[in-house]
Amino acid sequence: MISETVKKLGSIFALLLAFVAVGAISFRYTEGWDWLQCFYEAVIIMTTVGLSATAQSELNSSTKLFIILYLLVGVGFFTYCVSQLGQLLVNLQVRGYWERRAMDHAIRTLKDHYIVCGFGRMGKTVCQYLNSRHKPFIVIDSEAERVESVCRENGWLYLIGDATDDEILLTAGILEAKALTTVLPTDADNVYVVLSARLLSEKVQIVARATDEKAVDKLERAGATRVVSPFSSGAMKIARFMLNPSVEDFFEVTDDHGSQLELADVQISASSPCVGKRLMDTDLREKGVMVVGIRRANGERLMPPPGTAIIEPGDCLFAFGSSQAVNEMINMNANSD
Repeated sequence: MISETVKKLGSIFALLLAFVAVGAISFRYTEGWDWLQCFYEAVIIMTTVGLSATAQSELNSSTKLFIILYLLVGVGFFTYCVSQLGQLLVNLQVRGYWERRAMDHAIRTLKDHYIVCGFGRMGKTVCQYLNSRHKPFIVIDSEAERVESVCRENGWLYLIGDATDDEILLTAGILEAKALTTVLPTDADNVYVVLSARLLSEKVQIVARATDEKAVDKLERAGATRVVSPFSSGAMKIARFMLNPSVEDFFEVTDDHGSQLELADVQISASSPCVGKRLMDTDLREKGVMVVGIRRANGERLMPPPGTAIIEPGDCLFAFGSSQAVNEMINMNANSD
């Protein structure tokens, strides 16, 4: 939308400049005025102000005839450009209003979605990952310039405001959200967001970033489900790559559909078609999903699970496969609720 508006504005001003240039060049060759005087006279004629007193006393017959034609055409041309500019600005305001209303409606209908607090480099990366996995999410950030252009271009939902404000979190659907991540610049803000989110919702999963190792304990006490320290996590990942250099290559392998391999936890509901079946009797493997672990509702873990394991309501299945296959399994279980 913004790019189209810029193009239209550019076209209008280019037409105005071209029309002024035609008048200036004509005055230059018919009267021999300097370029500044030529452009000045062309502009005031086009805007129906008329010629300056000095110019009027020096005109020859051919210039007068040109001015008559230039004025007649210029009045209509200038009126057209001004009307187009006004219409463009009005349409921009109306379009912005309806877009905001449509976004507000989409936000109100969100369920089992993800909330990303902070739209810096890490927040943007999180959004790109969620978008690549076709997960519903909403961005919260206080800097409109940083958020609006990117989110509008990608069709992402967003709110401009302070993520530490309870009203903003409620507007973002914290009560219906599946998970929230806070990646604000300071640990103090992240602690405040975690505390606010946890007080508003006991069930939401909260993942917080800690820039200082000392903040990890505070974030966990505030209610974070998991705290990620980029420095320690990055160091551990580097060490794993040193010990097992082929692991990352394995996880970056793509299937025939171009979807990356993914490991996800799938909650089994009472109405899931898998309930009551032995793991070996399900069609998950045929669909491209491998169950590498089961966590029972009572906390028991089967790692790896035997093929004779009975799938029960409340189980959490750790499913490994292509993103498409894993998402189909998640959706199948969700649709059976």
